[in-house]
Amino acid sequence: MQEISTQEEWNALLQSDTPFFIFKHSTTCPISSSARTRVESFIAQRDTDYPSFTLVKVIESRPLSNAIAQQLDLTHQSPQLILVNKSQSQWDASHHWITESSISEAIEALT
Repeated sequence: MQEISTQEEWNALLQSDTPFFIFKHSTTCPISSSARTRVESFIAQRDTDYPSFTLVKVIESRPLSNAIAQQLDLTHQSPQLILVNKSQSQWDASHHWITESSISEAIEALT
């Protein structure tokens, strides 16, 4: 999972023609830590890197985190996993709803 921390990196990612996940993570929250573990477990178990996963640390990159929520017209949450497709939020989950099965279902809905 690659980390971004600037608006420029986000803008470049947002212009992508392929869907991607953005994981908004709080480095001080145990619930966010658990969600990150579940996301990383999902990534490790799959046999493809599509869609990609990108990390934003919400405390360290607060302006970027807020900009993402605003641009995607979502309420900020942490942890939060968002599937972005064609520059729009197609799916999102937060807290304990970030699970391997929910991620799989979001990816299946892309096809």
